[in-house]
Amino acid sequence: MNKCIALLLCLLLNSTAANTTQTTLLPEPVLAALAQELSGETAKSNLEFITRFHRMRGSRGFHAAAEHIVKQLRDYGITDAHIEQFPADGKIFYGTQKSRPAWDAEFAELWELGQTNTRLASWNAMPITLAQDSESAEVTAELIDVNNGTSESDYVNKDVRGKIVLTASQPGPVAQLAVERFGAAGIVSYAQNQRTAWWGENENLIRWGHLETFAAKPAFAFMISLKQARNFQTRLARGEKIQLHAIVRAGKHTGSYDVVTATIPGADPSLRNEEIAFSCHLDHQQPGANDNASGCVAILEAARTFSKLINEGKIPRPARTIRFIWPPEVEGTVVLLNARPEIASRIKAVIHMDMVGGGPETKSIFHVTRGPASLPSFVNDVAEHFGEFVHDQSAKFAGGASVPYPMFAPEGGKEALLAEMAEFSMGSDHEVYTDSSFSIPAIYLNDWPDRYIHTNLDTPANIDPTKLKRAAFIGAASAYFLANLKADDAGSIVKLLQAHSLRRTSQMLARRDALTKEEGANLTRFHLAQERALIESMNRFFRIPETARTEADVFVNNLERLVGGTTPAPAPPGDGRLIFRRNTQLKGPMTVFGYDYFSDHYGVERERKLRLSQYQGLRGGAGEYAYEVLNLVNGRRTAQEIRDAVSATYGPIPLDAVVEYLRALESIGVIRI
Repeated sequence: MNKCIALLLCLLLNSTAANTTQTTLLPEPVLAALAQELSGETAKSNLEFITRFHRMRGSRGFHAAAEHIVKQLRDYGITDAHIEQFPADGKIFYGTQKSRPAWDAEFAELWELGQTNTRLASWNAMPITLAQDSESAEVTAELIDVNNGTSESDYVNKDVRGKIVLTASQPGPVAQLAVERFGAAGIVSYAQNQRTAWWGENENLIRWGHLETFAAKPAFAFMISLKQARNFQTRLARGEKIQLHAIVRAGKHTGSYDVVTATIPGADPSLRNEEIAFSCHLDHQQPGANDNASGCVAILEAARTFSKLINEGKIPRPARTIRFIWPPEVEGTVVLLNARPEIASRIKAVIHMDMVGGGPETKSIFHVTRGPASLPSFVNDVAEHFGEFVHDQSAKFAGGASVPYPMFAPEGGKEALLAEMAEFSMGSDHEVYTDSSFSIPAIYLNDWPDRYIHTNLDTPANIDPTKLKRAAFIGAASAYFLANLKADDAGSIVKLLQAHSLRRTSQMLARRDALTKEEGANLTRFHLAQERALIESMNRFFRIPETARTEADVFVNNLERLVGGTTPAPAPPGDGRLIFRRNTQLKGPMTVFGYDYFSDHYGVERERKLRLSQYQGLRGGAGEYAYEVLNLVNGRRTAQEIRDAVSATYGPIPLDAVVEYLRALESIGVIRI
């Protein structure tokens, strides 16, 4: 044990032997220029404008928000800002994304009829009260409570034909039974928000609702508060009949995906065709302040800052091009990367921002999130480096210390950022970039939890300009460093990886203690392979110098001596030796937005029977396992190796569950043996 401790101390000393005269990976003048110029107030001003619009994909509201982004970019001196448009008609496919037709609403109101008619919901007053993808209708009908409304048992002894059903669930799955099977005329939902510690506490929240874009039968749904629903339930329980009148003028139509994009061209002729991209998503309900006007304006502020500082000569123009992208969430990114493959081929790394401005009222924690284990990349360590810098400076400032970079906005808070350096999590456009059909490393900056996400209370009042400034700084600093990255920086990256490797190794050892000997050995092998892969990931940007490679190899070899690496036994004959490769003509993850490629092609009922579809591991669920299993298919790994990798990442899973899913993917042409 003493020998191991001595070796660990030696590794630690070596890993922190980087140049101590430099605060961060960036030169001090660049660091100072970014910190001084980035403005949380300017970002929030743009946010307040964007949140005026109900920004559904393909809608007039989305287009108006997109035009505002373009105008601001041009005012900031970025002259190539424009809107890319891609047809969306419900039939065209872009990789795994079936295009969803545009959706707009003209008018919608829900009234309770009685001695004094009462308006319960109004599209004009609060667009969130009409569920997305509702279709036109005019109905006067009785209200029937169906509880959750997602199981046939919810309809026993209830005649809902021609009635309006009251449900605790999202309208989409309810419509499949209530409307399509039992003939209900419409839906009123009081679905609560994503579960957090504050779930269900605020009776006045109204959640953004969704109907299925490709539903078999048109439907409409209104969203109401828990307070209003409880009033209805109390009255219905005592036998009162409640008569509602619904008017909806809305519907889907052929339109287009609008994607705003702009660039700051690189200065180096040999590198300007390589790009570092900023990503977000512009769509969501009104107001949709933190989700995701915040990410939109944070990257807009980074664009303004870069343009101004470059034009004023305060920072050099970056060697590589920096691109900015504002699409509809997930589906717009899948569409862009498929329709414009030349853009996808140029992007070396992405900084994705989705919810980065939540103030104290949202109860959110800021995350600097790594990419998936299937795509190890040092770019995530670069983001963590700048995240830790802001965390440290802001914490000292909040505690009363004098620091050079407190990074706060005069009109914002002064609290510490308290950023968490987090493992990969799903749920936004970053998972499109990191899908193995594109394999673009992505940094994901995000808030979670947020008690107001997807509700009427996700308002500008709950957005902190200081948080916007800090998020924009982490993204801008990371992007500028990567845009100028060259082989001479390899030594600094190796030092950074060493320091972070020790932290990751300690976490791995803690996890290993809870596993069987066999699974523990698998975890150790995987961890060491990941650390080596992080070093190799520099090859995406330049050829690694021999001095840096030698230093990195010595470190990982010492690490292996410390933790005890082993050689895996060969896979026994059978399915574990199967090798698959992806269909290169089909790009994108299986689950996109408003459409599930796997479910549609394999069948919902068959999918439910797959073991992996119901699997819950130690650190991940079915969605995470499915995403990574497909990502790991590369024409070289065996099924056993794929199983071992996802087991090390999310917890042990049986080989046959993985093989069964791989066979299912093969049966629909996503992969091939």
